[in-house]
Amino acid sequence: MKILIINSGSSSIKYQLMVMPTNEVICTGMIDRIGLETSNVIFKTATNTIEETFPIANHKIGLQKVANMLLDADKGVIKSTSEIAAVGHRVVHGGSAFSDTVKIDEKVKLKIKELFELAPLHNPANLEGINVAEEIFSSAEQIAVFDTAFHQTMPELAYKYAIPNYLLTEHKVRVYGFHGTSHKYVSEKAIAHLEKNAKIITIHLGNGCSMTAIKDGKSIDHTMGFSPSNGLIMGTRSGDIDQSVIFYMVKNLGYTADEVNSILLKQSGMLGLTGYSDLRDIEAEAEKGNKDCILALQMNAYRIRKTIGSYAAALNGLDAIIFTAGIGENSSYVRKLVCTDMDYFGIELDEEKNQIRSKEIREISTPNSKAKVLVVPTDEEYEIANQVYQLLQS
Repeated sequence: MKILIINSGSSSIKYQLMVMPTNEVICTGMIDRIGLETSNVIFKTATNTIEETFPIANHKIGLQKVANMLLDADKGVIKSTSEIAAVGHRVVHGGSAFSDTVKIDEKVKLKIKELFELAPLHNPANLEGINVAEEIFSSAEQIAVFDTAFHQTMPELAYKYAIPNYLLTEHKVRVYGFHGTSHKYVSEKAIAHLEKNAKIITIHLGNGCSMTAIKDGKSIDHTMGFSPSNGLIMGTRSGDIDQSVIFYMVKNLGYTADEVNSILLKQSGMLGLTGYSDLRDIEAEAEKGNKDCILALQMNAYRIRKTIGSYAAALNGLDAIIFTAGIGENSSYVRKLVCTDMDYFGIELDEEKNQIRSKEIREISTPNSKAKVLVVPTDEEYEIANQVYQLLQS
């Protein structure tokens, strides 16, 4: 069974065509920096690699480009869209409506749309991917896998806000948690590597960033909440901020609520601090001595270190921390910043190991480190494909 996985992120599209249940990868690829003039387009098969750079204005254009590459007469991997049995879609916010993988129909699409306000950078892109895929792969089953599902194991004391109870019971205002497919995948890989149900903290760092405290393989706390906008500093999102700042901007500075929302989601984070949203640009500028970029990276690492401390307390111990996703896997600079001055928690980084790039799971801590530091490449596409296959088989 050929399953196409579409993972539409806030500024990227990752995709993978797999044969299940053999886990054979036919092709894989990515389009990142969507919305910029320098969007990267990558398409890889066993025999060909295509890498191009040109403007991709939005997710719809990006997804049409993916379909064209799959069907290309010379370097494509399918002759007809009918070869695709199912398309698995990563959907960021499932709210209280979805705690499991589901087949997509009009009711599911409507609910995803209703949740736009809670995940404005993601659910619209996710729904766009679904709509385009329905047009192009019209004979395939369309399946949604929700980022929020993995975090349904959080205890009430972790997911409940200290606000009037009716807001939870009547309006479902609570912590939902996100990046669930990634946190689930890398935590399971780490547990297998460590050969025990360890107390671990997974650190997913990309354009969106989040951390999860995991005990006995289950999520017990998470940095993102009602929407994927709080917690760590991100590419364009502010992360945690005192709510009184919002009221000050509206009442005293004359901003509308929508303008404040746009500022906090699309103009803040690393972009607001540096003028750049892509970490590769920020690191390059920091190396040139750009003070704004240096400080922004330090602020980012500082907030991660604070969360490691709070989650170590929540777990009552710490066996390992895991770096994953685009920044977590590839930025030795950020990993070093995070792990500096963490000896109280028994975290000791091996700087030579930290410089090694690999697609395999690896330890980058010293032998004396009480808590292991792991880099675990995430594979959200595999996790989605597996859940899609299991649903169709059931």
